[in-house]
Amino acid sequence: MQPPRSLWWSTLDSPVSSRSPLREDLDVDVAIIGGGFTGLWTARELKRRDPSLQIVVLEKSVCGFGASGRNGGWASALYPLGDSAIIHRYGMDDFVHQRSVLQREVPALGDAAREDDLDAHFFQGGTLTFARSEIQVERLKHEVHEAHERGLANEDLRWLEVAELYERGYVNGAHGATYSPHCARINPARLVRGLADANERLGVRIFEESAVTRVFAGRPGTKPRVVTVGGSVRADYVVRATEGFTPTLPRQRRKIAPIYSLMIATEPLSQQFWDDAGFSKYETFADDRHLIIYGQRTADDRIAFGGRGSPYHFGSTVEERFDRDEKVFTVLESTLRELFPSMDGAVTHQWGGPLGMPRDLSPSVLVDHHSGLASAGGYTGDGVILSRVCAQALADLITKPDVETEHTRLTFVHHENKPWEPEPLRWLGINVGLGLATWADHTEKRRGKPSRASHLLDRLFNQFPP
Repeated sequence: MQPPRSLWWSTLDSPVSSRSPLREDLDVDVAIIGGGFTGLWTARELKRRDPSLQIVVLEKSVCGFGASGRNGGWASALYPLGDSAIIHRYGMDDFVHQRSVLQREVPALGDAAREDDLDAHFFQGGTLTFARSEIQVERLKHEVHEAHERGLANEDLRWLEVAELYERGYVNGAHGATYSPHCARINPARLVRGLADANERLGVRIFEESAVTRVFAGRPGTKPRVVTVGGSVRADYVVRATEGFTPTLPRQRRKIAPIYSLMIATEPLSQQFWDDAGFSKYETFADDRHLIIYGQRTADDRIAFGGRGSPYHFGSTVEERFDRDEKVFTVLESTLRELFPSMDGAVTHQWGGPLGMPRDLSPSVLVDHHSGLASAGGYTGDGVILSRVCAQALADLITKPDVETEHTRLTFVHHENKPWEPEPLRWLGINVGLGLATWADHTEKRRGKPSRASHLLDRLFNQFPP
């Protein structure tokens, strides 16, 4: 497999060539399946806790081939579940703790990148969520009000009136926006590729073009084992960090639903454009529509812009041909030009791929000390920060299993996701959800009032308790 044809990969300092595949049988302390953020942060954190550990990373393509190397570049404190759902499931104390950890992790990622001498174009300018209708104004103001009632300070999330937007960033038709400082812009490919190199400097062995075909759980007197075409690895612990590609593994088809998110990028835009549009602190941006969009101003003054809209494919199928959907690319470009009517630059890059969505929208970190099997993932598009947080939880659970840490007490640690429904129910449910989001946006834009579809969408994906 070749790296995706994304903007991010074109910015790397040198062409990507594959590391050698596994061609032998090994016996190590930890074997990690997946060379994305989760797997590489886990290897790094394990080495930081115990430099003597022998660690192997097995990647079926090249490190960063999946979502880690092609995402929207938001290092944010966002979480897939809404605040109300988290509080209902786990209580206010756990919610506050989780929020605090995620917020602190945003600058911590920048610190870690600098520590490892990684030029990932990290810049913490925060994020703007624009309201482009009165309905969106009402929803976002309500969100700010509820956040403040739950103890969030105005410095953490606040409402900006239209006049204040010109100090940060402006999109066509904005009636205002929320602003949170807890987000940074990154170049994900530079981060993940640099992280792979940093792991090798720590002594981690990385084998690329080494697709895993079988995983055997450990039994009394027998370690767990990972099998590839070229060799196998026995280890005290085997960590699955495969995110959107999890359904390609044996007996994992209902574990995660691979949801496709696509992106485009423009050519570098003029200084005059940016003087008018703003985003001088590289704030990431979105609006409050139901069908998610996300964007950033890149280090070389392009706009990288993405969104959902591609259908879920029957049977949790993951194929490279699904990475491109001309209809979605056309809608993304139209949306971007609607947000920035003065933008006259051409779109130069189009790319996409799957991300992992669990049935209950909650990430999961699991370590079974009896079988030696461990896993982390299920970020539903919020994985840049969550992957690093989950990696620290994994490292803590493996190196000091009897000690509770700030990461191991997070709500999603030891959380077993409910499996997705069997087909065709899974295909119907996810694509109905996509249709509801599209319908809700269309109805709100046409009628100027909230759509019942948004309520049904929240019910479908458990965003608030019944």
